[in-house]
Amino acid sequence: MPIKIIDCTLRDGGYYTNWDFSISLIEAYLTAMSAVGVDFVELGFRSLEATAFKGACAYTTDGFIRRLSVPSGLDLGVMVNAAEFHRYNADPVEVAEKLFVPAVQSPVSIVRIACHVHEFADTLPVCNWLSQLGYRVGINLMQIADRSDSEIIELAEMASKSLIDVLYFADSFGSLNAEQTTHIVHTMCRHWGGEVGIHAHDNIGRALSNTSRAVAEGATWVDCTVTGMGRGPGNTKTENVLIEFEDDRFNIRHQAALLKLIEQYFKPLHDQYGWGTNPYYYLSGKYGIHPSYVQEMLGDPRYDESEMLSVIEHLRKVGGKKFCAKLLEEGRHVYDVESEGTWDPVDLMANREVLILGPGPSVSAHREGLEDFIREYRPIVVALNIQRSIDDDLIDVRAACHPFRMVADSASYHELKQPLVLPKSQVPKMVKNAIRGITSFDFGLCVTPDTFAFHRYAVVAPSSLVIAYVLAMVTSGKASQILLAGIDGYNVGDPRFSEMEKILSCYQQTSEALQIESITPTKYKIPTTSLYAIR
Repeated sequence: MPIKIIDCTLRDGGYYTNWDFSISLIEAYLTAMSAVGVDFVELGFRSLEATAFKGACAYTTDGFIRRLSVPSGLDLGVMVNAAEFHRYNADPVEVAEKLFVPAVQSPVSIVRIACHVHEFADTLPVCNWLSQLGYRVGINLMQIADRSDSEIIELAEMASKSLIDVLYFADSFGSLNAEQTTHIVHTMCRHWGGEVGIHAHDNIGRALSNTSRAVAEGATWVDCTVTGMGRGPGNTKTENVLIEFEDDRFNIRHQAALLKLIEQYFKPLHDQYGWGTNPYYYLSGKYGIHPSYVQEMLGDPRYDESEMLSVIEHLRKVGGKKFCAKLLEEGRHVYDVESEGTWDPVDLMANREVLILGPGPSVSAHREGLEDFIREYRPIVVALNIQRSIDDDLIDVRAACHPFRMVADSASYHELKQPLVLPKSQVPKMVKNAIRGITSFDFGLCVTPDTFAFHRYAVVAPSSLVIAYVLAMVTSGKASQILLAGIDGYNVGDPRFSEMEKILSCYQQTSEALQIESITPTKYKIPTTSLYAIR
């Protein structure tokens, strides 16, 4: 049986653009899809949700489609999330009636419903109703890799009693291999009398190979997107599918329009948003973590490489199959409750100059000068986290507090020569295990926006960033002055720059703030001198 190709670029790619595409892009895309001969174009979602701005392809109304120049003979589709039918206090079919008119009155010919296993049974009546309205109907079963054979069989047999046309399985985490793909296709085909389709994600780089294997084993519907554009790492690339399954319809000579479309529209979008597989998406696929976590972190400059890895490790342990922004942020909010430690920094810092050593490149650039400065003037040196840009013997203590950063660094803690200051009672269990056997000082932290407060065994700071913790700690320690090195600053416009500026400004406006001065170059609005100046 010939395969049917659904290109769902604007629907799946909308996770990057908020489903906001220019009319010129959409119409050029439709022209290219017609030229290469795909069977269906899924233009976007259809939804009633309107709590924030989303572009037209989040709703894909019949009115919007009619305003487009659509090539003759190109069949169009939309997708609905099954949750759409269940979030309102109404019968699911009543909700569907607000979204769809009879197919003869609509430019849409196929409707697919993205469905979790627990939503499947309640979604089938909607599928039957849509079929009776004249639409082709499909269900995309999400997160199939987590389902047992008995579950797949039960769902397939339920589908057999419905009016749906195609039963898709979605490799939501991109974690399937060829053998698993084969097994799923065979299981579905044995217990479902209709056609089977595959929607593959490319976390581990297997989207095309899994798609090819599914077709070889009996699947007849294939999803793809231009350049693979789609949530997280993206999907099977349309341009590759057309080559892989080249026949009289999908002739490679017909791809000129598609390649022109890519060069003009999708290459700039890829340069801007950067979808595609990478080590983070690979790990998300391997550990069954929803790719939206990685996508969110890649788009947030506050997360550096080590923090991203530690977040993935955290999600692997607590479970990250369902995307939840709150879960992503929870590591930033472990210090909401006040908790005292047992260490008093006064014993180390009272009436002494304290040099806070940051991770900026100026430390390496001026290493010898800094080491000479420390040997001559003997400040107490507090290094942030585990960076080792100067002679270890010149560092008195190290400090850490950001949960994700500590998880990332924890394997190196046993190598430290200096005591580690941290809010010991509040840190993740993995960190507590890592610091067993090393010298550590327990100094408490409570994070409260726009606030610094200084106590004997704990502090209040406006952020869980270690620089805020250490500024407060040194002040509690009654030091005479704070010197900074390696607090260079990010580029203006980077959210991390604004966050640091806010911390430093908040500290300087606090009545108990100590005199603060950077002895290496910095972009922040703080007094600056030179470590080479004669004192």
